[in-house]
Amino acid sequence: MELNLKGTTVLITGASQGIGEGLAMAFAQEGCNLRLVARSEERLAAIARRAAGESGVEAKLLAIDMTAPGAVARVAEFGSDIDVLVNNAGNIPGGDLWDVDEAQWRAGWELKVFGYINLTRAIYPVMAARGGGVILNNIGNGGENFDFNYIAGTTGNAALMAFTRALGGRSLADDGVRVAGVNPGPVDTERIGKVLKSHAAGLLGDASRYTELLARYPLGRAATVDEIAGLFVYLASERSAYTSGTIFTVDGGITSRRSVS
Repeated sequence: MELNLKGTTVLITGASQGIGEGLAMAFAQEGCNLRLVARSEERLAAIARRAAGESGVEAKLLAIDMTAPGAVARVAEFGSDIDVLVNNAGNIPGGDLWDVDEAQWRAGWELKVFGYINLTRAIYPVMAARGGGVILNNIGNGGENFDFNYIAGTTGNAALMAFTRALGGRSLADDGVRVAGVNPGPVDTERIGKVLKSHAAGLLGDASRYTELLARYPLGRAATVDEIAGLFVYLASERSAYTSGTIFTVDGGITSRRSVS
């Protein structure tokens, strides 16, 4: 399927590892020029070299802490020429209401929840003035599966789902800007490995038994990064030109397995 994305410029936050790195490579393979943002300049530089070397695209980077004063304005300036924004940066801490204190809660939301909102606020008007653009939010299925042991994250993700739907419900008709979200479930990244090992230590008394928890997922595995990144690429393309104000959940059916019986 031809997606006609060649020459499109895509800004990805949190692009130095995990899903962010996969997004960078997936868009590069479609011929997109990259604007990569994360804290680690070393990791970003390696990904930029790889994308440029393998796909021949332009790959620029900005190493920055997006929670620092003035950082969002710098990122918006860095991405002033973009066609697609992928909000991906963030790592809200796990734990229940008493495990996650106010400082930890605010820090997690500052990067992911307010980071998404503030960068969208800065970049959306530029896209609207040009008559079009795409904003995609990587959220997480915790926003649909309310988890007391991930209370800061599940609440933040639910807020971002509402934000995505509210903005996307008016953006295409009024400004030609499409806004959509993706809710991945467990994804095969370094982070999910750490989470599962922590859970195995607590539940089973042995971190090395994390594979027993993995076996409970659909197909006995987490999603691959490519399975998630491929959806983002499609949503950014003209093949998805009538898509806005909606959320796509990719979790092997975990969310849909809820039952009243």
